[in-house]
Amino acid sequence: MPYTSDQAAFDADVPERPAWPAIRRGLHQRCPNCGRGHLFESYLKLRPACESCGEDLSHARADDGPAYLVILVTAKVLGTLMLWVYTTWQPGPYLLSAMFSVGAVAMALYLLPRFKGMIVGIQWAKRMHGF
Repeated sequence: MPYTSDQAAFDADVPERPAWPAIRRGLHQRCPNCGRGHLFESYLKLRPACESCGEDLSHARADDGPAYLVILVTAKVLGTLMLWVYTTWQPGPYLLSAMFSVGAVAMALYLLPRFKGMIVGIQWAKRMHGF
């Protein structure tokens, strides 16, 4: 679809939203607009609107992006750590698997809402998905 003059006029009228503050607020699980309201109702369920500023958050769709990022970061960090632990102390396979299984689950559960908030902050700043 070609870029029309109507779209150029729309882009000139709409002020740009700063991305980095929105990303930082999302990582802290706060509203990307004001930074005061909570982003989630529960563990991963987004609020329909910010409780503080009223920003509509119902159109945000993070989908699988946060999960892919969590897998990438968790595998890199724990894989490197596992190699270092094994070469340094050479623990038994059951101990190694138990330690790193618990570590992987804990790290994934910690990172998932933060990465989802980051993706929502990026979408809000770039005016994607109805923001």
